[in-house]
Amino acid sequence: MAEIEFYDVKSKGKFKTETFDIREKKGRFFAVAKSTTGTHECWRILSAKQAKELQG
Repeated sequence: MAEIEFYDVKSKGKFKTETFDIREKKGRFFAVAKSTTGTHECWRILSAKQAKELQG
């Protein structure tokens, strides 16, 4: 998997990771990763093209 950058709203910081899931909700795609500073999840919006490329 490729490394992508997330923004953690709770800690107000960015982090990069290769460990994430691709999820679809109501026709939109998201990359979801666990926060590096807590137990919550960080979500990033993806285009359909990006989601397809990251899924392989």
